Amino acid sequence: MAVALWHHVHGLASLTARERAVLALMAEGRSNAAIAACLSVSAGAVEKHIAAIFAKLGLPPSQSDNRRVLAVLRYLRP
Repeated sequence: MAVALWHHVHGLASLTARERAVLALMAEGRSNAAIAACLSVSAGAVEKHIAAIFAKLGLPPSQSDNRRVLAVLRYLRP
């Protein structure tokens, strides 16, 4: 229950099933091309899912932060 609450509070609950699948593959260190191949979607679709993940997690573009790493850290946090 505590994990579910943490995910809800930190935006992960708002992700669609496909966005969670993309984020899980990102956490495995997969490239966008590898994620696309694994999910049988286009690279453009993966880019759109990642943009949606960043938006839902409140990760704006930044010169000093890597949004991909920050998203994965949120996903992996217990």
